[in-house]
Formats: sequence, C-alpha cells, structure tokens
Amino acid sequence: MEHTGNLTDRVSDAPSDNFVYRILPRGLWPYAQLARWDRPIGWQLLMWPCFWSSGLAANHMAAEGRLDAGLFIFHLVLFFVGSVAMRGAGCTYNDLVDQEIDMGVERTRSRPLPSGRVTRGQAKLFMLLQALTGAVVLFCLNWFSVALGIASLLLVAIYPFAKRFTDWPQFFLGLAFSWGGLMGWSALEGNISLASVLIYAAAILWTIGYDTIYAHQDKEDDALMGVRSTARLFGENTRNWLIGLYGLALVLLALAFVAAGTGLLAYAGLVIAGALLAWQILTLDIDDPVKCLALFKFNTRVGAVIFLGLVAALIAV
Repeated sequence: MEHTGNLTDRVSDAPSDNFVYRILPRGLWPYAQLARWDRPIGWQLLMWPCFWSSGLAANHMAAEGRLDAGLFIFHLVLFFVGSVAMRGAGCTYNDLVDQEIDMGVERTRSRPLPSGRVTRGQAKLFMLLQALTGAVVLFCLNWFSVALGIASLLLVAIYPFAKRFTDWPQFFLGLAFSWGGLMGWSALEGNISLASVLIYAAAILWTIGYDTIYAHQDKEDDALMGVRSTARLFGENTRNWLIGLYGLALVLLALAFVAAGTGLLAYAGLVIAGALLAWQILTLDIDDPVKCLALFKFNTRVGAVIFLGLVAALIAV
C-alpha cells in the first residue's frame, strides 16, 4: 500500500500532531502505532507503579542509611526504558490476538494490523525486538528481580484473552500492568515486602478504575462484538465503583507508606492524588467518549504526584 501522508496513515484515537509523525520516516509509522509511541499514556501508566515501588524502597533504605542514590536513579532510567519497550511489545501482542475484534470496532479498525498496513509476520518480528529490549533492561537487575520479571509474562499472555471469558478483563490488566509495584522494591532490596505487596494491590485497583473509564469509549461496539468489560458490568453504577476502587487504592498506598516508614511529604502527595481522583469521579460522563479518554489520560498526573511525594520525602530524610 502506498503511503500518501494523509489520515489513512494514522489511527483514529491518537493525536495526529504527535512527534512520531514529525520525526519518523513514514514507513515506520505503522510500527510506532503498533507500539503506541504516538500514545505515551500507556507506558507512563505502566511506569508509575515501578517508580512508586522504587521510591518507596529508596525511602526505606535512606531511613536506615544504606541507600545508593546512583543505583536508585539508574533503576528509574531502566524502568523508563523497560516500560516503553514492554508496553510496546504488549500492545503488539494484544493487536495480534485481537485483530478480528479490532476490525469490528470503530475506534480500532484503523490500527496497522486490521487496516492491512502491517502483516502478522512483521508485527511478530517487531514484538520480538521490543521484548528483547525489555530483556536487556531486566538483566541489568538482580537475579531475584529477573525471576520476578519473567514470572509476569504469564499474566501478560493471559490478559488479551480475558475479555472473552470474564466481565473483569480490567482486573487481569491490573495484575500485569501493576507488576512494577513489586519490581521497583525488589530491584533495590532483593526481596518482596509487605510494603511492595500493598503497592501492587493499590496499583491493581487504580488500573481497574482508570481502564474502566477508558472502556466506556467502546461499550456499544463491545456489546455488539460480545466483548466483556467492567465498563459494561458497572454501567450506570460506574461512579460508585470508582469511589470504592480509588478509595481503597489510596488506603493501601497509605498503608504501604506506613510499612516502609516514609516521611510526611509522601502523604502530602497522596492527599493531592486523592483530590485528583475525586475530581475524575465528579466530572465523569460515561456517555461522552472524549471526556472518558481525557480522564483516562489524566491519570498520569496522579501517578506523577504520588511519585513526587515520595521523592520529596526522600530528599527530606
């Protein structure tokens, strides 16, 4: 297919002015779209639990006078690179699994595979390259973390199929997408603690919440295609479910901070994050796809505020 540079080279739910379309050759656009480089919100949401967990471990170690600040910063760089690579690999895998479904959904049929701009063989090779990049990052960590990271692949493999057998695919997304809540701590400490488990559980609840908002964009097409989701399950009660999900996530984060012995500034970040989550719930309109997408993307600010609170507490130690 000849690329003309018009909107047929784009995907319908990605910004047309993204850097991908300004700096990459047009022939690479479909691969950037497979990896969702034109939609950075995904790798950001994957990265924040890693950063939270790493920041929590850093606070714990600093309080005991054994933090290596250089190693902490190096791990943040690794988690950034790993999040971009593994989110891209996961999205490519998801598109391979969901190609037929994506052809039947208005928002997704312009993606590279259903639109025919990339073959399945090309997509598989690209997925492998991204996964290898993630593997390089993983093997920069301690062996406990390497084993922990490999264990997450089972959850990654299951997630694309969850919408076919459960009304809670967002829970399976949370299990996979929140794994960094364990990884950040284990990379510094070499183990799993109560604090890291609490971070992981909180991130799962947060993920279910924000991805439910995201799924409300597709609920009509999903109903026609028989695709299940918490958006369809919660329906008009979505706001009440979000109060429970986000509220419990905040409680678990606070308990994780207590378990790790973080300073007061970390809790200040948590209070601000709570206000941002409350604003999402108050302004949500489940029948407005544009609003749903905007609120979904807004969650990267929530993740950033929680991490910055942990950094502020660390600096204050």
